[in-house]
Amino acid sequence: MDSNNVELITRAVLQALEGASEAKPKMTVPVGVSARHIHLTQEHVETLFGPGYHLTKKKDLMGGQFAANEQCTIVGLKLRAIENVRILGPVRKASQVEISATDARTLGVNAPLRESGDVAGSAPISLVGPKGVLYLKEGCIVAARHIHMTPQEANVAGLKDGDYVSVKMGNERGAVLDKVKIRVDPSFSLEMHIDTDEANACQVKQGDIAEIL
Repeated sequence: MDSNNVELITRAVLQALEGASEAKPKMTVPVGVSARHIHLTQEHVETLFGPGYHLTKKKDLMGGQFAANEQCTIVGLKLRAIENVRILGPVRKASQVEISATDARTLGVNAPLRESGDVAGSAPISLVGPKGVLYLKEGCIVAARHIHMTPQEANVAGLKDGDYVSVKMGNERGAVLDKVKIRVDPSFSLEMHIDTDEANACQVKQGDIAEIL
């Protein structure tokens, strides 16, 4: 076979592979913009709202969670405060406050970027409720972006719990966000969670569609 034929065959193979790649369906995911919020233990609920108090449900969320009617004020080390921060239920084994990087600067706290639940050595924060005040020696974090999906959705995408992907979102001010963690559980609904800083930077809103690259 002469060199011209080899070149033609090689080119045809490359074009076929490129066409197959372009034809491969791309996975999209709805965007959920997560505002600052609080998770509390039952003990801390009672500290802030009174003995015997239980959170009341405002709206169901995925994974058995719910947005509670209850809110409180969070206060940083420099006595700077943000009012009306929503509490999410049900109660947890450890309390934590999830804020954006902009919130952290406003409050004057050095909140690390963490996955929800990973609060060891995180920033201290105070909470003020209608019946009491709570000081957390640790528990304030900036939540890392992630994607929730069911095992079936993960299987279709060729992904598993703990994987990381890059995601493209937005239009005129769109961006590619790297290191987005995949979190898989049967109770989840397909949704990417970003905070308000990331949403504002990319000019996306709740319910917009992002593409997993």
